[in-house]
Amino acid sequence: MHAIYLLSVWMHILAAVAWVGGTIFLVIVLVPAIRRPEFGGIAPALIRSMALRFRWVGWVCFCIFVVTGLLNLVAGGIGFKELQEPAFWQGSFGRTLAIKLLLVAAILSISAFHDFSLGPRAAAAWEAQRDSAGTLRLRRQAMQLGRLNLVLALAVILLGIMLVRGAPW
Repeated sequence: MHAIYLLSVWMHILAAVAWVGGTIFLVIVLVPAIRRPEFGGIAPALIRSMALRFRWVGWVCFCIFVVTGLLNLVAGGIGFKELQEPAFWQGSFGRTLAIKLLLVAAILSISAFHDFSLGPRAAAAWEAQRDSAGTLRLRRQAMQLGRLNLVLALAVILLGIMLVRGAPW
């Protein structure tokens, strides 16, 4: 069981590194770089291609998070019985876990909206009418959601550390 737990934690961390690292790259490196005038001709196609490629990575990571997160809880002695007890959620570990799960749910919701609705609409508008007010609004909204997801992901990592290292709220 210990080997399965170690593999599960490793996969959980690896998925976090892949998703958060990719998100940091997109938010801090790619998006600012494509604003430069010399990339204007390829910027819409480049961002669409990168976003589509990263989308499947992100959703695979989300699936890994769910499976390994459940395995990690079970390995830590927390099963479905404990999760159904109100006393569990009133304790500091339970409160911290609840906040983490709420943030994960927010990340999943924001990602779904960004990846399957807003992002594709913004990319299509950018390719069709690069400088229109509607296009700029959609692009700004997509960038803001990406930044929000990054901040939420960093908070989830902090909460995960707090749970594992014994410093929950």
